[in-house]
Amino acid sequence: MTSQGGPAAERRGEEILEVLDAAFGSLLAADPAAFRVKFRKMAASAFAFYRGTACLFYHDLDAAGGDDFLDARTSRVWIHGDLHAENFGTYMDSSGRLVFNVNDFDEAYVGPFLWDLKRFAASVALIGYSKALSDEVISDLVRAYARAYRDRIRLLAGGAKPDEVPPFTLDTATGPLLQALRHARSQTRFGLLDSMSRIVDYERRFSLGGGAIELDAATREKVLAAFEGYVETLPSATRRRSDTYRIKDVVGRRGIGIGSAGLPSFNILLEGNSDALENDVVIYVKQAQVPAVSRHITEERIRSYFQHEGHRTVISQRALQAHADPWLGWTELDGAGQLVAEVSPYAVDLDWSDIDDPAEIKQVVSDLGAATATMHAVADDSSGHTLVPFSTEEAIDAAISADEEGFVALLVDFAHSYGARARADHQIFVDLFRNGRIPGL
Repeated sequence: MTSQGGPAAERRGEEILEVLDAAFGSLLAADPAAFRVKFRKMAASAFAFYRGTACLFYHDLDAAGGDDFLDARTSRVWIHGDLHAENFGTYMDSSGRLVFNVNDFDEAYVGPFLWDLKRFAASVALIGYSKALSDEVISDLVRAYARAYRDRIRLLAGGAKPDEVPPFTLDTATGPLLQALRHARSQTRFGLLDSMSRIVDYERRFSLGGGAIELDAATREKVLAAFEGYVETLPSATRRRSDTYRIKDVVGRRGIGIGSAGLPSFNILLEGNSDALENDVVIYVKQAQVPAVSRHITEERIRSYFQHEGHRTVISQRALQAHADPWLGWTELDGAGQLVAEVSPYAVDLDWSDIDDPAEIKQVVSDLGAATATMHAVADDSSGHTLVPFSTEEAIDAAISADEEGFVALLVDFAHSYGARARADHQIFVDLFRNGRIPGL
């Protein structure tokens, strides 16, 4: 690493290397090529670096100590675990309705509700900085998010009826959220299938290439055996007729996202709800990862609740997301927990590239604040899981009520301070990477 930044930057660089090694060391050793790709993506911008280093974020939060708004209950609620501004998008829920909401629950766990809010607030600061917004405007955006979260929590804690807190759908969303939903609605299952498969002798098969790789016989048999275990984890209420789960083809996958480098992944082609080829379904099987937040939540009661990381991911998503993907389940492969879900044509992420007007950004982050509060409120004593045996929204409402302005100010201050730290850390990381300082690469 260059000497730019002096001894303090050198010490922080060593700290970053230690945290990355603890989080990714074994995976990096198994697949260094995948991590070279991951780290080059992270080097592209401070926000990309922030997205890929939840492990560093929680390391820093844990070192900083507690907050005034955390008590025995608000420190132990279901949280998303990686709630940055790009982890929102559309999905088709189990009732067939397109919804805009939080997505990507790979890092979900049980922990302090403020950790989700802080992670989001810092991401707003990073996005605002990349769009050359002033500190004053960034503060205004974080205030809008915090107040929307607080207002929605108050409504939910007061027993608001469903029509008072409707989800973001084609009928209720506006602005960029509505545009994402409309884009999702324009997608088709046939289009997805056509991009991934071909029809051979009147039957659909996966196309190879573009990240899809053929499996050897032994691996294929392991995946098929794992699939049988997966079907048993599907809720009886959403279980389909047995023909729905007839397997047509299996392939391995390469080139998945920043957060999944080095983890094996497979796609399975299924019959679907009818014999019609356009109704075939693609599901993915992906080795679930250890959530970064779990390294800083040491309660055995929480840790022992989950069979493995696949089970943890699915149970957490079902707790946090109303009407979750009916294909969502878990299994084991080679002794490792796996997450299984549909490759959906209706999944569209919120695109920040064209959201530049501060007034429009403010409306978006306000909507995301409301969505965050609804997510936290879904996952409590009424979700059917015993880890959080109380009303989450009532506990959070009581904590914030003690100092509402202090709650907002805390998030604003954190957004600026950690946004600045992430930008500095990004430069340190780039220097470490380009100068060959990351072990194994």
